[in-house]
Amino acid sequence: MSSNKVLYICQEIYPYLPETEESAFCRKLSQAMQERGKEIRTFMPRFGCINERRNQLHEVIRLSGMNLIINDNDHQLIIKVASITAARIQVYFIDNDDYFARKAALRDTSGNWFADNDERAIFFARGVLETVRKLRWSPSIVHCHGWFSAVVPVYLKQVFADDPVFRDVKVVVSLYDDGFEGSLDSGFASKIAGEGIDGRSLGFLSDPSYENLCRFVIESADAVVEGSAGVSPAVMEFAAASGKPLLRYDAAAGEDEVFDNYKRFYEELL
Repeated sequence: MSSNKVLYICQEIYPYLPETEESAFCRKLSQAMQERGKEIRTFMPRFGCINERRNQLHEVIRLSGMNLIINDNDHQLIIKVASITAARIQVYFIDNDDYFARKAALRDTSGNWFADNDERAIFFARGVLETVRKLRWSPSIVHCHGWFSAVVPVYLKQVFADDPVFRDVKVVVSLYDDGFEGSLDSGFASKIAGEGIDGRSLGFLSDPSYENLCRFVIESADAVVEGSAGVSPAVMEFAAASGKPLLRYDAAAGEDEVFDNYKRFYEELL
C-alpha cells in the first residue's frame, strides 16, 4: 500500500452538479492533492441530472457488469468516467438505472425527498468499494464527503476489513452544511445489518436523521474534517468528544494553506 494514494468519495463535484461550497471544494481538493504528489481516484454518483453528452461521460465496460444485492433485490453496477481537463483529473461515476436514472439528485421536481435515498447511498458505497477492489488499487486514505457517503466508513471497518486492498486504510470524513429535514427510511439500519454490519453504531440509525447519520459515520471514521462553517453544532460537538483527530474549518486561511493543511493531516494519520 502506498502512502501517497488517496481515494475521494464525494456526494457532489462541480461542474457535474451545480456549484456549492461542497461541490467546488471536492473538485479543488482532488486537483490540489494530485499537484502535491498524491495519486488519487475520485468517485461520485451518476445522478440523472448530469448531462452525459456535455460532460463526455462514457462507460468503463471492464469495470461494469457486477450485480449488487440491496434489500434482497439485484441491481446492476455501471461504471462511467469523465475528465475535468483543466484540473487534469478523472472522475468515476457509480450508475444504476433503478437508482440514478431519474432526472434529479436527491429530491424530485417538487422538492420531495426520494424515499429510497437510503438504498441509493448503500448502493453508492458498495459500488465504489467493489470498483476500487476490481481496480486492485490500494488507497492509504479514503476521504468521504457529504452524508451520501456515510455508509462507506462502516463498510471499510467491517465488511471489507480483511480485504488486502483496504486492510490498512485510514478513513477521513468531511462534514458540511448539507443537512436534511426529517429522516431517511426507517428500515435503513436493518438494510445495512443485512449487509453484514453490526455493532453499537447501528443504534444511531434507530432514527436515521441527519445528525444521527453523522454520528454513525463519525463512529467508524479514523479522523474528521469540519468542511464548512455551517456544520451542525451538535454534530461538531459529537466529533470533538469522539477524541479522533479533527481538522477544523479555517475561514481565514488562504487556499494553498488549506490544502497544505489537508496534506499534513493525511500524513499524520499514517
